[in-house]
Amino acid sequence: MRRSAVLGSAGTLIAGTLMATALAAPAASAQSRHGGDDEARGAAVAAARAAKAGIDWQDCPADWGLEKPIQCGWVTVPVDYTKPNGKQIKLAVDRTRATGTPQEKQGALLYNPGGPGGSGLRFPRRVTTKAPLWVNTAKAYDFVGFDPRGVGHSAPISCVDPAEFVKGPKADPVPDSEADKLAQRKLAAEYAKGCAEKSGDMLPYMTTRNTARDLDVIRAALGEKKLNFIGVSYGTYLGAVYGTLYPDHVRRMIVDSVVDPSKKEIWYGANLNQDIAFEGRLKDWMTWVAQHDDAFHLGKTYAEVQQQWVTLRAAAKKEPLGGKVGPAELIGFFQNAPYYDSMWVPVAEAWSAYAAGDPQPLIDSAASDPTDTAGNISSENGNAVYTAVECADAPWPTSWKKWDRDNSRLHEQYPFMTWANAWMNLPCATWSAPRQRPTEVKTGKGLPPVLIVQSERDAATPYAGAVELHKRFKGSRLITEKNAGSHGVTNLVNACINPRVETYLLTGKVDSRDVTCEPHATPKP
Repeated sequence: MRRSAVLGSAGTLIAGTLMATALAAPAASAQSRHGGDDEARGAAVAAARAAKAGIDWQDCPADWGLEKPIQCGWVTVPVDYTKPNGKQIKLAVDRTRATGTPQEKQGALLYNPGGPGGSGLRFPRRVTTKAPLWVNTAKAYDFVGFDPRGVGHSAPISCVDPAEFVKGPKADPVPDSEADKLAQRKLAAEYAKGCAEKSGDMLPYMTTRNTARDLDVIRAALGEKKLNFIGVSYGTYLGAVYGTLYPDHVRRMIVDSVVDPSKKEIWYGANLNQDIAFEGRLKDWMTWVAQHDDAFHLGKTYAEVQQQWVTLRAAAKKEPLGGKVGPAELIGFFQNAPYYDSMWVPVAEAWSAYAAGDPQPLIDSAASDPTDTAGNISSENGNAVYTAVECADAPWPTSWKKWDRDNSRLHEQYPFMTWANAWMNLPCATWSAPRQRPTEVKTGKGLPPVLIVQSERDAATPYAGAVELHKRFKGSRLITEKNAGSHGVTNLVNACINPRVETYLLTGKVDSRDVTCEPHATPKP
């Protein structure tokens, strides 16, 4: 799950065309049924139509930033799967062709990077840039990316003016008073209202189940009998739901950094669990910073480094750094370090420069980007999709007393992300569009072994989620990267993990039992 730090701060990430007929009022009952018969029939109609139409592959539009030989195209899907002949949208897809011999080729490999709200269109660039970990897999597979419904070029949704979305500095997420909480509650309610006003016709259908159905339509349009899929972060939940709805359509599936699929955690509980995990991974990083005090000069112990954070945060609250970076922006930037080991050094270096008297690197890195307003590919779009999908996927508490109680309690021990995370998700408390019951993720007939890859100290998708999916998908195999916590494992260099991922994709074989691997190399200043 990729997220913004606070409501209205920078988030994940030619429009997909909304086609002809008017959208009927949403039927909440149809949306609430788990994989309902009407949706299943509608999805089968859409898939059959896509299989017949195929994809008209062309050079990608110049402003998409996708170089040749990557090709782009469109797949048409219904907005509402209970009405397969009703309003349609076009999903943007792209590909690179397999580089191997005809005997080596195994079809298409689809990818989702997470979010909700992330675009997968850059996945084929792993082939064009000759990324070393993927060279052998690229011989066997066409690498296929796509923008999910509502994202990027695929009928993008919006909740606020992108220029307003990136304005900063934002208010401190940590409230000092009931008045502060009331102000944040008002912002969240206004955001939810803005989503309904700007994108209300799409909101009831912005669900993971519908995106899974879209994935099956893309599979059919590609001419594939079965799906080969890699999902990272939220993409693991998309994979879990797809595997539940279409177990006999799965050929190979890798899920990396796993969302807990249990119905009690989607999505309110999952976000509370994140707050705890982020605090733990932040401590890992600050401990590493202390170990390299000769490089960063921010303290020789975790306690000293952590106090530097408290001091920095207080300074930014008193007067935003450079007039642009307050506590909200600092959290947005600093959360990159608990997310990704690749950000340990850049965040520490910017902080170190600030402590040494040069605030500019930190200001440049943490300030909102006023040019991030390009509509369908802006962070506003990513944030809108994140909110729409999580609000539509499951019921959320509507009682402010519950939100206040749960987050006040967590903040006492886990202050780094708790309130920022709460405000990020609070629009779901006043969401006006219909919601569905969460999917009961489970093994269905025909589901092959699924490969699950997870770092032990992942902040964004805590380890318990991988364990839970492993229990639910019978025959799956879990690879654990112990004493590690970077979010997204399969694209990191680890001699224990990389060959197993490659072997699975090329042969379908998994180990006879679960595997625990040593961590990848720790970053060096």
